[in-house]
Amino acid sequence: MSNFPNALETLIDKFAALPGIGRKSAQRLAFHVLALPEEEALSFAGAIEEAKRTIHCCTVCQNLTDSEICPICSSDKRDKSTICVVAEPRDVLSFERSREYNGVYHVLHGVLSPLSHIGPDDIRIQELVARVAAGGISEVIMATNPDTEGEATAMYLSRLLKPFEVKVTRLAYGIPVGANLEFADEATLLRALSGRIEM
Repeated sequence: MSNFPNALETLIDKFAALPGIGRKSAQRLAFHVLALPEEEALSFAGAIEEAKRTIHCCTVCQNLTDSEICPICSSDKRDKSTICVVAEPRDVLSFERSREYNGVYHVLHGVLSPLSHIGPDDIRIQELVARVAAGGISEVIMATNPDTEGEATAMYLSRLLKPFEVKVTRLAYGIPVGANLEFADEATLLRALSGRIEM
């Protein structure tokens, strides 16, 4: 039986349900929220409610937005003939931080994972196919993670898009900048060798 009041226990459980938050971290967060002045605590709760109420998927790329079409899709400065396919909205932020990519995105909201019972109908694949089928796309870049699910998703999508005669590419993987070859595993070295470029 818990020594905490029911409301506090519920708050701890809600924090513990967040990814990467263990029970002790959840307790610290719950106690921190309770220690906030009432105005700040209500503002925090209001921010969650506001985000849940106003944020939804862009009708074009499926990224999170508070308008019908996100700023990237509505920008005239973006190359709309190139689509970078990512698994999650946070992956878009990673690319945008680099300031090197000028195309548009498509967010799948997950990857294929038979063990987790996530199939093609559970992620935003049909929306991608519809975008490519509509024409005007010259390249689709597969930018899912280089793990089993990410690779399987990229392979599935490349086969699905083959009839549309668009160029489908995969991000190059290999030795990270600043890394030591001594600590690279065989799979990483193999990727680095097969993805080598002429200097």
